[in-house]
Amino acid sequence: MVVQQIPARIRWAVDFMDPQPADHVLEIGCGAGAAAELICSRLETGKLFAIDRSESGVDRTKRRNADAIKAGRLTVRQIDLATLRVPVKRLTKVFAFNVNLFWVRECADEVALLHERVVPGGAVHLFFETKIPEDVPRIVKGASAALNGGGFRVSVIDNKSPAVVGIIGRR
Repeated sequence: MVVQQIPARIRWAVDFMDPQPADHVLEIGCGAGAAAELICSRLETGKLFAIDRSESGVDRTKRRNADAIKAGRLTVRQIDLATLRVPVKRLTKVFAFNVNLFWVRECADEVALLHERVVPGGAVHLFFETKIPEDVPRIVKGASAALNGGGFRVSVIDNKSPAVVGIIGRR
């Protein structure tokens, strides 16, 4: 079996989010499953629910993380956040990397869903790769406004290496 590399930007973002063994995490846009692999490796009694609109993203995440699925730590579904009915009643953390929904269009319904499901003290972690520095202010402004408008307290982290900006919404 080929060992799949985990990009530095994903590793940094998951480390920053700091999943704890009992956390209940929602990953939005699981893609190739690299973040799911890292998150699941830290869970003991906690669970990760990973979603992606793409069938290929869901398939890749399932293949890469078959052991975590078998162990009951990971559930993966092909679904859009707007139509999601989260099976976990309460989430401690939400993770998304390069999910443009939060800064390119109106997403009040999606943010309201997250606010309803994230426990007090929990957080939404939105991370974006910043290869194009000119895009950063627009990303930060849009994602911050979306989370703030949904009742989250927002902070921003700007990392230079790897080049990642994080918009963190705490409940």
